[in-house]
Amino acid sequence: MRLFVFGVGYSSKAFIDKSRSKFDWIGGTTRSPEKAALLREDGIEAFLFDGKSPSAEISQALAQATHVLISIAPDETGDPVLIHHGTDIAAAHPKWIGYLSTVGVYGNHDGAWVDEDTPCRPVSKRSIQRVAAEKSWLEFAAEHDVAVQIFRLSGIYGPGRNAFENFKKGKARRLIKPGQVFNRIHVADITGILDVAMREPNTRIYNVTDDEPAPPQDVITYAAKLLGITPPPEIPFETADLTPMARTFYGENKRVSNKRVKIDLNYSFYFRNYRTALNNLIKIT
Repeated sequence: MRLFVFGVGYSSKAFIDKSRSKFDWIGGTTRSPEKAALLREDGIEAFLFDGKSPSAEISQALAQATHVLISIAPDETGDPVLIHHGTDIAAAHPKWIGYLSTVGVYGNHDGAWVDEDTPCRPVSKRSIQRVAAEKSWLEFAAEHDVAVQIFRLSGIYGPGRNAFENFKKGKARRLIKPGQVFNRIHVADITGILDVAMREPNTRIYNVTDDEPAPPQDVITYAAKLLGITPPPEIPFETADLTPMARTFYGENKRVSNKRVKIDLNYSFYFRNYRTALNNLIKIT
């Protein structure tokens, strides 16, 4: 089997590391020549792709790909992979295509539970673009009779990207917005779900999120407890110094269900909530 990854980043690289023994060859794209060199050192054939134009080398690699993972965000022109290499993927007819999306497509539901059948009502520009990209990939799946699995990811954390790291950098804050919750997913469970899902390719949407949507300040408080330090003071959301993008995250409040991955994929989570994950992460921090 041969895996091609568009956009080798935090989550997709973790998937490569978990699943590389299953593949005879792995290739992936990056924008940076420096990152490309690091990927080659790690046994990954690297290709430069900025999303602006197609690549003959990528076209050749896709011709033999049996599995394709897309971890590149769309923009105002659409999905760059479909635009520049959709024809190549259709011609190769891979066994499995995975598309990493976001739970942001659901928009705001005032803290109510949502699942994969909940209508999307995105608010932010980036989420509107994601909904359009998902639709394009589902249409692609139907038109070319290929399996496309869409994975809607919650807030990603794991080694090197977690509340403890925020404390190290002096960026840990407890912002208080009454009733606000966020959904999270440990990178180990992203890779675990992808690994299980690709064994039985079918066109399906999956929420990739843990069991417990929770207020963001609770995570910081628990991390501080594990570190044996006093948590930072509470800051009212209304007066917090936030970038416009950060503020938009707080405009979307929902609880995302993970029942489908448990039932359809019979998946058992490594980290069912932020507490079990932080208990593990502090050992390697």
